[in-house]
Amino acid sequence: MKIHMDLKEHSYDILVQRGILAHAGEHLHLDRRVLVVTDSGVPAAYAQTIAGQCKEAVILTVEQGEGSKSLETFGKLLETMLAHGFSRKDCVVAVGGGVVGDLSGFAASAYMRGIDFYNIPTTLLSQIDSSIGGKTAINFGGVKNIVGAFYQPKMVLIDPDLLSTLPPRQISNGLAEAVKMALTSDRVLFELFENEEIGANLDEIIIRSLQIKKSVVEQDEKEAGLRKILNFGHTIGHGIESSGNMAELYHGECVALGLIPMCAGAIRPRVIRVLEKCGLYNLIAFDWDKITQAAFHDKKADGDAVTVTLVPEIGSFELRKMKCIEVIDMAKACFEG
Repeated sequence: MKIHMDLKEHSYDILVQRGILAHAGEHLHLDRRVLVVTDSGVPAAYAQTIAGQCKEAVILTVEQGEGSKSLETFGKLLETMLAHGFSRKDCVVAVGGGVVGDLSGFAASAYMRGIDFYNIPTTLLSQIDSSIGGKTAINFGGVKNIVGAFYQPKMVLIDPDLLSTLPPRQISNGLAEAVKMALTSDRVLFELFENEEIGANLDEIIIRSLQIKKSVVEQDEKEAGLRKILNFGHTIGHGIESSGNMAELYHGECVALGLIPMCAGAIRPRVIRVLEKCGLYNLIAFDWDKITQAAFHDKKADGDAVTVTLVPEIGSFELRKMKCIEVIDMAKACFEG
């Protein structure tokens, strides 16, 4: 299936097709120097399959995990391109999850002021969410995604077959973003989570999630307004993730917890049942002081206030500016009240 992202001169196609990795060269312009970036947790065969379709490929494998979204690793990508004589006509291909996509896209945006970038996400989280929309970034000074750029890929290839090597917890991690988008924008998708077998409907979940994000990004490419709904659950979620609990919970698991307080009390039981079904209701010992500090030393905060997304009913949302302490009090009341 082809989904077209209409962003005028930055438009591109998202191709969703099982087995497309082996035919990437039919869709991507690989007849040039290509930096193929992957990580140690991705089966090496995936990057090798892409490299085999390139005129001249350099494979760079970074360490798995959020630690690779650093200035040091960003520098390694630039050094590698420089050492191999990459020009403005060459390109970067990310073959991995959100860390690889964020890092690779940012390096492509900076090298020679911007070279072509293709994204081939290999996790459900990145296939559903981070591979499209053009947000690229690294972490700096202990703050997640604080240094980066809006830089759209030239094309995104999504091969659901690549998910077959993922453990169940990684599938759950990705489902968090789909549940997030269903809650704000797609009642039918949320009811699919409630009533259908998830594994048998994974392709539909991916496609419906991509269509929601496509619609939002087309209306608000650089997060001036509407795109803030894609941060639903992330204010508290990022706070949990950056507060020292990262060893306990994955990104999607943190976001899933962050969704719950932002939903109206009347629908919370339904939300929790869906999160339980997806393996995402993982309560931990919350350190609210650390969560507060991590959540609001953040690019989304504006003084002592932040814009949050609230869901009064399934499939609808409200953007509201709230004091940071009010958001924390809401979360505390939800989890401890």
